[in-house]
Amino acid sequence: METALELRGVAKKFGKTSAVDQIDLVVPSGGMYGIIGPSGAGKTTAIRMIMSILFPDSGTLSVLGCASASEAKDRIGYLPEERGVYPKMRVLAFLTFLAQLKGVPAQSAAARASKLLARLGLADVGQKKCEDLSKGMLQRVQFVGAIINLPDLIILDEPFGGLDPVSVRLMKEIIAEENGRGATILFSTHVMAHAEEMCRHIVMIHKGRKVLDEPMDGLRRQYDTRTLYVEPLDPKTPLATLQSLPMVESAKEANGGYRLRLAADSDPASAMRQIVNAVPSARIEFDRIRLEDIFIRIVTGGAEVDESESALRANLQGLTGVGAAL
Repeated sequence: METALELRGVAKKFGKTSAVDQIDLVVPSGGMYGIIGPSGAGKTTAIRMIMSILFPDSGTLSVLGCASASEAKDRIGYLPEERGVYPKMRVLAFLTFLAQLKGVPAQSAAARASKLLARLGLADVGQKKCEDLSKGMLQRVQFVGAIINLPDLIILDEPFGGLDPVSVRLMKEIIAEENGRGATILFSTHVMAHAEEMCRHIVMIHKGRKVLDEPMDGLRRQYDTRTLYVEPLDPKTPLATLQSLPMVESAKEANGGYRLRLAADSDPASAMRQIVNAVPSARIEFDRIRLEDIFIRIVTGGAEVDESESALRANLQGLTGVGAAL
């Protein structure tokens, strides 16, 4: 299988801070990869090195078979975390200009730009100046600019930050279509739910180090939670009733019901029957593990969540500020 990206032992420091620490990564052509982790983990620094904006202190990179992104720039689409446009240019002229820089004829570029703008709810902005658009509109315009040249590799750094749910959904659809035509997708996010929904392969970074590099379809089997979600018919069912069951290791309230972790030696089918007999339930099901849970388990070693880990969960859910980009 051809390789779109390859990093070997890549490292980058800023002063005494190790932003990226000896990362190895191989992304096959046509892959849909998510680089995830909390804000400040090193995701943006890694992407900037891939894009030859920064250069590693050590290690090697290969981008689309070239020694650097600069040698393959016409085949790459990039949406940086720091947005930027030419404010005085009109939107359609701006997008056409970007496409022409990458060898796309003006007429073809204008037609594709108009089509994509319409898809993203921006059909009427083509003749407006960039400076007259809202922040969310500009973000969608720059996304169009990143994919207008039908690139072989599309790199998106926090593409959904600050967008409304409808815009996020539309962008996700277009990203999936780009991947469907054969483009390799690499995008970073600190909101793990986005990667969980979209990606076939997950790379987790924590404090500059790669802590996970696995296909999505194997993660839930590997990190089986043995956790059930139970919604009693009686919402006043005491938590102690569930905690006292012999197959239940721990229980806590969650989303109007209870999340139960089973004992390591318990049989899940037997446990479910036992729970239903003890507590008549409107719903009982396996609680599908989330990337957030996997990440927390990896970085904490499975320890109970303390205040700092609660803050980390908030970061991973997009509930805190982005903070300094690393």
